[in-house]
Amino acid sequence: MLNARLMRLADQAHEHTHHHHQLVLSLAGRAEFEVNGRGGEVCRMRACLVPGDAAHEFAGVGDNRMLIIDLNQQGNSRQERKLLNHLFDTPRYPQLDADFQHLLSYAGAELERYGSDPQLSRALGGVLLRALHLRLFGEKAVPQVSSLNLPRIDSYISANLARRISVAELAHVACLSPSHFHALFKDSVGLTPHQYLLKARLDRASRLLRDSSMPLIRIAEECGFSSQSALTTAMRRYLGLTPKRVRDAQPEDN
Repeated sequence: MLNARLMRLADQAHEHTHHHHQLVLSLAGRAEFEVNGRGGEVCRMRACLVPGDAAHEFAGVGDNRMLIIDLNQQGNSRQERKLLNHLFDTPRYPQLDADFQHLLSYAGAELERYGSDPQLSRALGGVLLRALHLRLFGEKAVPQVSSLNLPRIDSYISANLARRISVAELAHVACLSPSHFHALFKDSVGLTPHQYLLKARLDRASRLLRDSSMPLIRIAEECGFSSQSALTTAMRRYLGLTPKRVRDAQPEDN
């Protein structure tokens, strides 16, 4: 069950408990809360997470407009239950950044207009919960793909090496978010995606220099360098060799 609703909290203090979790967000004005003895304020910059069965007292302060999300674990997937357990393991008053406040304003406007639509209510509430969870705990707090399909990534890099390849592009190939892909790639390979791409470009350039008579400017283009001088600079910096020395080098006798 997930239900998002808009309401004004009365100035008169009210105390109760309920079995479902509750997220209280302010679209306008503020309210004072005390949850299991922990006091705090709900305003545009701060929310309140009320765990199910937690005794709480609250009161609006003057004119206010709250967006309240009620939810329990019935009918949720295993991943959703894990997210809720993590988010509501203790009363919290999380601070909200500017981007979240923009998302909250959008959700409030949609609920104001279409609040009678239960599907929209559930969707908007779910987006707000997920966005808040990411801000509090980051992506590592929810199940993620734990290994990379490096052959697939290598194949993609090889097929597109002549042009610029972004980390976001590689993350899409790996079916991961850019931030999670970057962290997982570094842990798995020992290089950042940028370092790995540069190594692939230099490896191919070195092979072409040794095994072909292709002009240096063509090799630079084939390997995704912006110019012949960019290739030369990269080789000097990372290999300690000029393209001419790589081309002129002879394999050692066995």
